Amino acid sequence: METMAMWRAALTGLLMMIVPLSAGHARDDLHGGWDRLLQTYVTRGADGIDRVDYARWRSNADDREALETYISTLEEIPASSLPDAQRFAFWANLYNAVTVRLILDEAPSRSIRQIRPSLFSIGPWGMELTRNEGRALTLDNIEHDIMRQEFEAALVHYAVNCASIGCPNIGLRAWQAETLQADLEAAARAYVNHPRGVTVTDGGLVISRIYKWYEEDFGGNDEGVIAHLLRFAAPDLAARIRANPRIRSHAYDWSLNRP
Repeated sequence: METMAMWRAALTGLLMMIVPLSAGHARDDLHGGWDRLLQTYVTRGADGIDRVDYARWRSNADDREALETYISTLEEIPASSLPDAQRFAFWANLYNAVTVRLILDEAPSRSIRQIRPSLFSIGPWGMELTRNEGRALTLDNIEHDIMRQEFEAALVHYAVNCASIGCPNIGLRAWQAETLQADLEAAARAYVNHPRGVTVTDGGLVISRIYKWYEEDFGGNDEGVIAHLLRFAAPDLAARIRANPRIRSHAYDWSLNRP
């Protein structure tokens, strides 16, 4: 046990050297492998939606191994020891990497919800898919028990990707501590200003079901949700929301985010 503790302490110290906190330093090398994989297999379409080429990735043994190595590396780092921004980037990247690995392994034809570990499951979010600091973790654990509790919950929803068209984009680059806040706000703006986030109709607003599922994170009621949308809406959209500030319905597309 003492040897293991010493090894973990040394690893944490190494991480602190790799991931400097002061502005102006290079990007976090810890997430470099994931960053390369995203740049290789994720494309942003003319419709503004990121799609992952799972088929091409699945056929590349080296890059499947690179993904496995990246996840294994994160699993050995004591996340609780990291400063806030680094810890957020750590969990968001791990969540997204584990989700991609699951799609590569299970190869669902239409939707992530086809992956059902039990008869009553609605998807894979309760499966133990990774671990950290001696604890087996599900995707639900990472998102709900860790990230939404420790960070600004509303912004967490723009960082984690459920391999679905209706979800905020997975992103073309890894999350990084030094640019985290600006990148999160950019992701929120991109989603809110996309029809997946908000569509204004004569009868009111059709908004993502994310804002219904997690209404408590967005103000707790319709007025709070609209205030959140206005925080990130472009001027034209904001004007149209203010002119018709009634939530008519919610929508979400569970189709796999593939080309």
